[in-house]
Amino acid sequence: WEANHVWLILAIVLLFTCFPPAFARLGTLLHIPLSLVLIGIVLRGSAFTFWRYGNPGDEAERHWGVTFAVASLITPLLLGTTAGAIAAGALGEAGTGTGKEFYATYVAPWLNPFTLSVGLFALVAFAFLAAVYLTLEAREREVQEDFRRRALASGVGLFLAAALALLLSHRYAPVVREALIFASWAIPLHLLTAATAVTALAALWVRRWRAARVAAVAQVSLILWGWALSQYPHILPPDLSIADAAAPPVTLRLVLAALALGAVLLFPSLYYLFRVFKSGRPSSVMRHP
Repeated sequence: WEANHVWLILAIVLLFTCFPPAFARLGTLLHIPLSLVLIGIVLRGSAFTFWRYGNPGDEAERHWGVTFAVASLITPLLLGTTAGAIAAGALGEAGTGTGKEFYATYVAPWLNPFTLSVGLFALVAFAFLAAVYLTLEAREREVQEDFRRRALASGVGLFLAAALALLLSHRYAPVVREALIFASWAIPLHLLTAATAVTALAALWVRRWRAARVAAVAQVSLILWGWALSQYPHILPPDLSIADAAAPPVTLRLVLAALALGAVLLFPSLYYLFRVFKSGRPSSVMRHP
């Protein structure tokens, strides 16, 4: 997962370089959940390291295991609440620099039933993807079956969490809800998303692990596209559009050139990383001491 942090860092850098007003507003109004997300990511990585390479069976190992579990639970939940705050249009210009009380400015935008439901949805989506991926990675049949059961359960839970978020959006995110229901692209997108969801669950049921992985990735990708389309052309609804938030054209051109150059270095490095760690050959470095 440390390799995945490359993409998180890249997204942050692109946001503050290409869309600085959006970055400033997010970093100000959502500094509490985003700071907790950062702490959770750090705790998750460090806790796993201390747990994995500590003394088996001692109290410290149990402590780091609990820390890892809590950080793994809180981080996606809070990421989802920030997404819910954006979708609800709670980060508009009216909420910045008004001198309102602390809770109304920095807590209320991300702490309400709708944002928590989106956080729950994100948590279940992470669990679903992880379980689906690990069905293909597991080498022992018993472990593979355990991940299969978890993937099926979280796949059903993902549908229930989505239904809850849609129900609450009537009050908290009416603009996004209207687009998701009445836009010209809404029904085709929902049908395609439903088809990929059913395909993923069916593939899990008949133990077609690779097909389940492809369908699950497509399902979550379509969900993200639906969110993006529902608030287009705004990057932060209701009043900050992509065009208004964009940096000067010369900056965007330089960033695009830097991305092209970076890709030449990054993708071969990632290929080599996965080739080494997914070769299947045991290493003494990876064993528990």
